[in-house]
Amino acid sequence: MDRIKAEVSRRIVEFVRDRYQISLESPGFLFPPAPELGDLALPVAFDLAKLTKKPPRLLAGELAGMLSGVPGLQKAEVAGGGYVNLYFHRPSYARFLFEDLHAPPAVPSGGKVIVEHTNINPNKAAHIGHLRNAALGDTLARCLRFLGRRVEVQNYIDDTGVQVADLIIGITRLEKLDLDGVRRLESELERTGVPLDHYCWDLYSRVTEMYERSNEPAAPGEKSLKERLRGEMLHDMEEGSSPLAEIAAYLADKIVRCHLATMQRIDVRYDLLPRESDILSHRFWEKAFERLKSTGKVTLSREGKSSGCWVMDLSGSEDLAHLAEGEKILVRSNGTVTYVGKDIAYQLWKFGLLGADFDYRPYLTYPNGKVLWSTSREGEAPHPSFGNGETIYNVIDVRQSYLQQIVVESLRLLGAEAQARRSIHFAYEMVALSPRCANEMGIAVGDEDRLRPFLEMSGRKGIGVKADDLLDNLIRRAEEEVRMRNADLPGRTLSEVSRAIAVGALRYYMLRFTRNKVIAFDFADALSFDGETGPYVQYAVVRSAGILGKVAAALGMSGEELPRWAADAELEFLEADAQSEEWDLLSLLGRHRTMAEQAVAGLEFSSLAKYAFVLAQKFNGFYHRNPVLQESDPQRRRGRVLVTYLFRRQMTELLDRMGIPVPSLM
Repeated sequence: MDRIKAEVSRRIVEFVRDRYQISLESPGFLFPPAPELGDLALPVAFDLAKLTKKPPRLLAGELAGMLSGVPGLQKAEVAGGGYVNLYFHRPSYARFLFEDLHAPPAVPSGGKVIVEHTNINPNKAAHIGHLRNAALGDTLARCLRFLGRRVEVQNYIDDTGVQVADLIIGITRLEKLDLDGVRRLESELERTGVPLDHYCWDLYSRVTEMYERSNEPAAPGEKSLKERLRGEMLHDMEEGSSPLAEIAAYLADKIVRCHLATMQRIDVRYDLLPRESDILSHRFWEKAFERLKSTGKVTLSREGKSSGCWVMDLSGSEDLAHLAEGEKILVRSNGTVTYVGKDIAYQLWKFGLLGADFDYRPYLTYPNGKVLWSTSREGEAPHPSFGNGETIYNVIDVRQSYLQQIVVESLRLLGAEAQARRSIHFAYEMVALSPRCANEMGIAVGDEDRLRPFLEMSGRKGIGVKADDLLDNLIRRAEEEVRMRNADLPGRTLSEVSRAIAVGALRYYMLRFTRNKVIAFDFADALSFDGETGPYVQYAVVRSAGILGKVAAALGMSGEELPRWAADAELEFLEADAQSEEWDLLSLLGRHRTMAEQAVAGLEFSSLAKYAFVLAQKFNGFYHRNPVLQESDPQRRRGRVLVTYLFRRQMTELLDRMGIPVPSLM
């Protein structure tokens, strides 16, 4: 379909330019509501009619006549008040799909796209909500690469923020450990098999309890215990050379490595780890701060709650003027920079607008040989070029929408209007647990809670599900399902298959729901082999591979020979049978690029998950009613082999775009 669309677009753009001196970027396509109305429809005549003052149907006739002879196009007809309906030559279309699947990948082009996602505070273990962020961000990056864009994936590490400060308060005040003590603790945890980030999960909640137990009254104008401890810790961390800062840097680094290991379990990887501490050490904020002050919209407040703070005046923004009393604090009265202040500097660097750069060092090498880099205080050359993005996607939950608007407003204040338009907040709703899932994970569920659609989690209170625990539970349940179906499976194969099914179940579940919907995670729902789930779409691909294996064995062919043999079939039966199920499936398979484009444009990957589900349904129905080896017509049998092969290849690539592996069996 892509090849036909590209040629149709080229001809229409040239025709309209030469005949009417009108410049079109693309004519736009629609899918007709019924097969008898064609395979694609062009509504472009209606837009041209407004510009040329000619009847749409007359213009449609000109376009239809001009499209005669497009490779792969059977005919073009005028319909309704001015649509052009396109009918494909089905045998050519099938071969185009085959050839496109075997063509070398296109060289990435266009400006760099930076996708920033995951961004877990390095103070405790990743939780289930971080899995949704990573799944969405990773799918976006994969789809952008498929569409031919240059993509850089960044995972921002907030290693000087409040959450890390609270952890270090717990380490030093509750555990009474210095840096050597932290190292001894780490060794003991390793000996007993307790991950460091899991230990910090519990310690972090104890710090919250300490704050809540403190009944120390704060006199008017005085700060509470929490405010005093945090303020002192943040100051030390930002200064960067104190013993407390050393503990913070050491623990943050260790926990980041735990997070990276967790994300590798679901096949999520990154190109760069920008560290907040390096934003400070490279004085990025000072550079951004001076430029912001020069606009006259960032000033020192001398009265009210924000007295002594540097604030951004939001009164000129239609979207933000009514929020936070028309201003936003960027620098606190104690001189520490707020999260959004550092994020502004970071966003300016990502666009190449700061006039400064980080130093870099290799951080680790993934199993596939890919090197993950980190920002650093002292760099190692040579290194890849980072930053300087044309478009920036920040994948952060919907609760951060206000802060993301502040970042965009800062770009506008500095005159970077184009970059402000290309600074995109990919927002999504939180992940909760179904009452059944919460109970299965050992969380106390009361009678009232059982009646709720979902249970919210709180990291500060220690109520929640660690990402690793969720994955372990999914893998264990997947193993039980696989063992029931394959009792004699070797242990290593069982482990590999179970992991693939668990990852597929999780990632599909995180994409299945629209991003503005709260997900109530449920094990039974996610792991079902029936319905709209990861295992269901994986099963369809595994089934198609099994069919091809049986056909190859029956014909005495290798798996490499079979596809070309099938592609050389006479496929005229596709034209003879207007309602053939083979064509129904082929037509849907050809929409793969369009579906990816639409998902990226709308940042709605539930549509991609739905597309995979519908394809799996179509294939299962097709094979149930149209067995391959039992078909008596040799050319039709051959054509069905081709359809099965195209489904397997296309679905494998589609699932890969969603980060869903295909197991060897189910």
